[in-house]
Amino acid sequence: MKKIAGLLGIFFLLHAQAQQPINPQLLNGSWKARWISCSGIAQRAYGVYHFRKILHIEKKPQQFIIHVSADNRYRLFVNEKMVSAGPARCDLNHWNFETVDIAAQLQEGDNIIAAQVWNMAEYAAVPQMSNQTGFLLQGDGDAEQILNTNNSWKACKDSAYTPCSLENGAKLRSYMVIGPGDKVDASAYPWGWQTRNFDDSRWQQAVVVAGVQPVGYGTDNLWTLAPRTIPQMEESLQRIVSVRRKSGIQDAGFIAGNHPVTIPANTTASILLDQTFNTVAYPELNVSGGKGSAVKLTYAEALFDTNHIKGNRNEIEGKSIAGNYDIFLPDGGNNRLFRPLWFRTFRYLQLDITTGNEPLTIEDLYGQYTGYPFVQKASYSSNDPSLKNIWDVGWRTARLCAGENYFDCPYYEQLQYAADTRIQCLISLYITGDDRLMRKAIVDFHNSQVPEGLTQSRYPSSRFQVIPTFSLFWISMIHDYWMLRRDDAFIEDKLQAVRATLGWYEKKIDAGKQMLGPMKWWNFVDWNKSFPGGVPDGATDGNSSIISLQYAYTLRQAADLFNYFGKKEEAAHYESLASSLIKNTYRYCFDATKNAMANTPLKNTFSQHASIMAILTGSIPQHDMQKVLQTILTDKSLSQATFYYRFYLTRAMKAAGMANSYYSNLKPWRDMLANGLTTFAENPDPTRSDCHAWSASPVYDFLATICGIEPAAPGFRKINIAPAPGELTSIKGTMPHPDGTIAVDLQRKGANGIEGTVVLPANTSGTFNWNGKTLSLKPGEQRVQIL
Repeated sequence: MKKIAGLLGIFFLLHAQAQQPINPQLLNGSWKARWISCSGIAQRAYGVYHFRKILHIEKKPQQFIIHVSADNRYRLFVNEKMVSAGPARCDLNHWNFETVDIAAQLQEGDNIIAAQVWNMAEYAAVPQMSNQTGFLLQGDGDAEQILNTNNSWKACKDSAYTPCSLENGAKLRSYMVIGPGDKVDASAYPWGWQTRNFDDSRWQQAVVVAGVQPVGYGTDNLWTLAPRTIPQMEESLQRIVSVRRKSGIQDAGFIAGNHPVTIPANTTASILLDQTFNTVAYPELNVSGGKGSAVKLTYAEALFDTNHIKGNRNEIEGKSIAGNYDIFLPDGGNNRLFRPLWFRTFRYLQLDITTGNEPLTIEDLYGQYTGYPFVQKASYSSNDPSLKNIWDVGWRTARLCAGENYFDCPYYEQLQYAADTRIQCLISLYITGDDRLMRKAIVDFHNSQVPEGLTQSRYPSSRFQVIPTFSLFWISMIHDYWMLRRDDAFIEDKLQAVRATLGWYEKKIDAGKQMLGPMKWWNFVDWNKSFPGGVPDGATDGNSSIISLQYAYTLRQAADLFNYFGKKEEAAHYESLASSLIKNTYRYCFDATKNAMANTPLKNTFSQHASIMAILTGSIPQHDMQKVLQTILTDKSLSQATFYYRFYLTRAMKAAGMANSYYSNLKPWRDMLANGLTTFAENPDPTRSDCHAWSASPVYDFLATICGIEPAAPGFRKINIAPAPGELTSIKGTMPHPDGTIAVDLQRKGANGIEGTVVLPANTSGTFNWNGKTLSLKPGEQRVQIL
């Protein structure tokens, strides 16, 4: 069992890198396979199901490609090995299917192909869209079509499962929409269902519920299929390392994997385990015996004191666990493996065990870490070793917030929000060079667009939500991709949707003041304590300087895009609109006495956000920018940006020529580390989420700001390096580029000098900027020196 767990992780990492071809005929018309389900069930109700088929082959094939999908989700096994899991989260009009070559798992003679499928129905996570229970498998070519799903497959409903942990939101006093926990009664589970020798004589024939159509085909479709564009998720063994508290049990050595522990009959025990860092994983609990026992597994990012305060995350005294949980009811059998249907997020995992008249042996407990299989290719170091911890924790935060789509947070929501995602995409590209999840995110939001022109704020999502400012950040995301990658067709395809979003805002311009007037929906900007519900003054009733200037910021990015694609008139129109918004917002909202941009023309409230956007758009005259930036950094009467909006504060520092201030403004992240956080939080304490991707921006800015590496032309064909080390005396960084690797290794010389080496990839050129002086850069390694 333990060996299989380890091999599973290796398999998934390797499989994630494989890209299988798809028979073009399957993208251009109806499939021969059929969507199937279990007979006699309510098709839109909660349920877990198993499907099986025996495949007999005379000779082991060199290739055997199949395409698989399900609603809600599935795990597919070939001869007991898991070969695919999915589908990648999506919407019903672009329902993903996975393509996998199972030849390596096949053998001569009989083979068992088996799938576990589940439908969470009304309990489903909000990011999970659904129609009804269904399973689909289509062979790629003639030889593989023997496996096509139809009524030759067998199916059964698994009565072992019931949903639990349904009260999480109330218990944690937070918005929590990740779906239920699993309560599994081992006495009702069909152990061995995925093996060849399992007796399925009582199983029924599967029933056909629908035909199969790809995008662009069919009528009356329940699902319209699109190929998965991202790899399978990684799974890798992750041992739990620390026992922090226990009662009713003397030994918890089972976490080492080689020391089973038996809990006597009629005993109540509790064990608090500490991973020592926040993680996302499938916990796997292996037990023997214990008929009549119950094991509750509770997962938490942090413990709470009696006032529901987290405090230092390392401290447990006077604190208890609360949060998402699963329940496993052993049946007395040997080596019963419990694994929840979906991953869990935790630093702390508590086992609460009650045994009946039979002792329970815990054979093992470990996690299978899971997530998008990003590979870190970038590096960063400096003379300040404390930055390494910020780098490592930031990258962990980003990784835990990346699965089949980007997550705002893995514990509470697992929803892909456009504003969060823009920052996450930049981190991904700079650290890994892997753009597939970014492309999927851009497409997801494109698919979410509503008739009035805005994209949905989070997508995929079964609940409708629009945050207009997030539609603007989606356009910024497209602009980022255009600057960092090379796929003109992909970008040009999105321009009509960009037009629609910008057009929605244009209709909201107040003809009198030439700023944005009243706006509908949820005009969220930041979880600033002075913004009720995250909405700044003027957003709902009109003349918000922040959102007017964000619109101008986005219009200029759109003008770049439209100009590049030869749409000169539209580009000029967007530039003209931006200039008008910038001029009039400055005219009505800038307060020269306070040296800051007010939130509205009333000039009665001020925020860092308004002045940040004023600098980013050039609303502040160049000669005043640094003075205004200094006000942003020092005037505490301005309502403050949270971790999220500090990303834009950094952009403003760079725009004002004060990027060297970045290093000395890392205190919020240092404070989180001092408070025992092992991932970066949503907000300063008291915070809901201890892991929120928008707070991971230092991982990007160590390269983009301190090392100063940024694109200077679309496609990263030109590179600008403008280091901003602040008080640091040496910096070193590398990052992936479409043509190779960019590297800098720099040392400060005296009060105002710098020297070192820069490496640019082939087929690029660039500039090196320092203290107003510029050097030209060419491909390859070169020495730079400005004294």
